[in-house]
Amino acid sequence: MHRPLLRPSRALLIAAAAFSFAVPASAQPSRAAAQKAALERASQINELDAFVAKGVKDWGIPGLSVSIVKNDSVIFARGYGVRTLAGAGAVDDQTLFGIMSTTKAFTAMAIAMLVDEHKLAWNDPVTKWLPQLEFPDVLQSRELTVKDLLTHNTGLGGADLLWTRGDLSRDEILRRVRFLTPAYSMRNGFVYQNVMYGAAGEVVARASGISWEDFIRTRIFQPLGMTRSYPTLGIMRAAHDANVSSPHFRIRDTVRVIDDEPADPIESAGAIWSTASDMAKWMRFLLDSGRVSGTRLVSERNFHELFKPQVVGPPNGFYPTSRIIKPHWETYGLGFFEEDFRGRFVAYHTGSLAGRTAIIGLMPDERVGVYVFGNIDHAEFRHALMYKAFDLFAGTNGQPARDWSAEFLTLYGDAEKRAQTARAAQDALRVTGTHPSLALEKYAGTYTHPAWGDLVLKMDNGALRMTLGTGADNTGLLEHWNYDTFRVRLGDGRGGSNALTFALDPAGNVASVMLDGSAQYVFTRR
Repeated sequence: MHRPLLRPSRALLIAAAAFSFAVPASAQPSRAAAQKAALERASQINELDAFVAKGVKDWGIPGLSVSIVKNDSVIFARGYGVRTLAGAGAVDDQTLFGIMSTTKAFTAMAIAMLVDEHKLAWNDPVTKWLPQLEFPDVLQSRELTVKDLLTHNTGLGGADLLWTRGDLSRDEILRRVRFLTPAYSMRNGFVYQNVMYGAAGEVVARASGISWEDFIRTRIFQPLGMTRSYPTLGIMRAAHDANVSSPHFRIRDTVRVIDDEPADPIESAGAIWSTASDMAKWMRFLLDSGRVSGTRLVSERNFHELFKPQVVGPPNGFYPTSRIIKPHWETYGLGFFEEDFRGRFVAYHTGSLAGRTAIIGLMPDERVGVYVFGNIDHAEFRHALMYKAFDLFAGTNGQPARDWSAEFLTLYGDAEKRAQTARAAQDALRVTGTHPSLALEKYAGTYTHPAWGDLVLKMDNGALRMTLGTGADNTGLLEHWNYDTFRVRLGDGRGGSNALTFALDPAGNVASVMLDGSAQYVFTRR
């Protein structure tokens, strides 16, 4: 994900822009043809229903909902399984789920609308709207544009710890960007960047004069009739809606209900909550080139800007599924990944937070859209269901039908086996019989980093407890590993172990601690 990438050629940009979102003209079918089409559609629906039911079981998904749009009609909207394993309640098309990173397309759409109104421009310097936002490199601070915030190629490395700490405000998160370590030269790579989409939401607020939440609610949700959608977890909870799914995670071989991971500190990157029914309305809007009931909410020009390739994908693809799909090209637009599938253009995006998954897939030329929610962590059946829907409702384009679920189960199962082998090999490097250089209490103290904040170590009943931010998921007891390296399982241990390696100064005192062997996560002792 950190390799330098080539910028897309002008020919590729023009080719992608040529994909049509217009409604094709068609002759009025005869009664016999209509009956035949109805029977075929019923057969397709039954096949999809059986595919989903089997997939939910095979992948161990507690609950899932899906909606599919074809030619401006919702042809499928159903729920499967339960909202939570901790109680009763079936999932239906009105069950609320987090849409996570598929929120990004809403933020990009908001900016496109503001460009239409001449309240900002795609190429405005970011500092015109966020003068307080400074980047590690002077060139970045001077040259990065509003559009760059949406493309994941600003040059910054991963920065999710800024918001997953849980104790930093949005303004403080953006203030600390200046202390991040660049991962590659500006506009010459791809590292997924939630924090920059958080900054884009602030641009929306500054340019529009209202908050990002209010903009999304009044300019998108209300015109589209998305009456059961909420811009943040906090606003959703305040509505006291009973039909809400719970997140689940497999911990020590048992699927357990966990707490939701709030994305509200960077809401414009992944905080929206919605339903399968409401997301069908969003897909109809996108498949009709930004129109609802014939009324255009965004200009055709700026609508198409959202789907123009901005960054060419990494050599190994954005997702492991690329090894099976084998697209000829992969790009990122503004809030959407893009690829070719069976000879057609596809725009899609996943959403993932602890215990939840989502995916949106659009095949504009065929007027087909699919949205999938799941309430367990990284159940990649979402990809299989998207491609199955494309096969059923857009046709295989002369290619043989495939069982995407079975193929992806093998793909991800093999990946997990390789990961287990790698963990075992790492564990085998442990040098047994060693001891820390100092007594445990000598390691206690506050360690700090200008971007990542404070890492606190305190004695707790004879052991060291680490705290990195607030919340149960950011604390855990240290276990000695070897020499001056310890391991810690944070929260309920769902993320595995993190390594902490301490460094001593010439006087033999603890000077710093490094997380997971990464130089960008070195905390200096106060």
